[in-house]
Amino acid sequence: MAIDNLRHRGIRSWLTIIGVFIGIAAVVSLISLGQGLQDAVTGQFKTLSGDNLIIQSSSSASYLGPPGSTAVRKLNEHDLDVIKSVQGIEFVIPRLVRSVKLEYNDVSKFKYVASLPENQQEIDYIYNTMDLQVSEGRLLKLGDKRKLVIGSNFIGEDEFEKPVKRGSNLKIQNDSFEVIGVIAKTSSLEVNNAALVMEDDLEGALGVDDEIDLILVKVSNKDRTEQVAELIEKEMRRDRNEKEGEEDFSVQTPVKALESISLILNIINLVVTGIALISLILGGIGIANTMYTSVLERRKDIGIMKAVGSTNFEILKIFVVESGLMGLVGGIAGAIVGLAFAFLVSFAANSYLGQELLKVTISFPLLFAAIGFSFLIGLISGLSPAYQASHLRPVEALRS
Repeated sequence: MAIDNLRHRGIRSWLTIIGVFIGIAAVVSLISLGQGLQDAVTGQFKTLSGDNLIIQSSSSASYLGPPGSTAVRKLNEHDLDVIKSVQGIEFVIPRLVRSVKLEYNDVSKFKYVASLPENQQEIDYIYNTMDLQVSEGRLLKLGDKRKLVIGSNFIGEDEFEKPVKRGSNLKIQNDSFEVIGVIAKTSSLEVNNAALVMEDDLEGALGVDDEIDLILVKVSNKDRTEQVAELIEKEMRRDRNEKEGEEDFSVQTPVKALESISLILNIINLVVTGIALISLILGGIGIANTMYTSVLERRKDIGIMKAVGSTNFEILKIFVVESGLMGLVGGIAGAIVGLAFAFLVSFAANSYLGQELLKVTISFPLLFAAIGFSFLIGLISGLSPAYQASHLRPVEALRS
């Protein structure tokens, strides 16, 4: 009877279901995309393993540019010696990371270029930490001169109007470098859009001396990473005669970085989910409105059913099942469309970025919870109209 009644109302039933449908679609798509976004962003921190620390000038902690690019007081060799004096450190690696002019095929672009240390053990450590592999050619090694390795995004024709490949010559600040390898695509946008050069070559091309953009520190004991970070901060404050909280440098630990980004993303997920739930609540109000109208239209039917022996509970069941079915159908349709929309947005974003960065995470507990919640919303929305219908007196219902 409930299904027949919904079918009889036709377009009105579907218009009511749309309210729940939109809410569930929004919840499913936003949460699925939000989880995919969280995976993508945390993927950018892949290089921060548990025993690594990164020291930068404070201005570069804002991520508005490459490390050290806007620093008033840059790191230098003296800071490197101060850090080396701290107990619990296995080794430190100074690096340059700059946005420089790259020229190829008479086309100039500004790209990130990062240096590699003049030490094979440290070079291998960077490769292993960042999990770098090549799709063509080879990686840099000690002794390479005027060579560079490029990220995967360099090889598209859109970059320099001509594909860059192994053997091509690129100019860094007018100094020519030969491409000897292409880094396989990674989850890090920075790596995919950057080039690697030996430290001496990059210093020569940029004309810099005693400048460091970031310092990578490997801690001897992973369990003491936080303590070593505190010791480095203490020693650098003492050396620079700075008070706590007024430092012009930052010591970044993997835990703090991931905690900060996770907190921000969780807040974003809560906000967008709250917005979607408002739509779902409005859908429930729509169901309640439809069910009240249905009770008014079917007073005569209710009177006949009660006159031939239907109990209040049986009448209640009919209307509750109807409202629950509207919520259930809206939830199932919304979950399907929400997932489809999430995949569409993911495809569009990845096509624009040129790589598989934003992936949709399908959570079956989320899908079942969303559908169950929509069914529950339907049931709750129909309770009051159903109760009103079940308590109609047969004579009054037939007279109306």
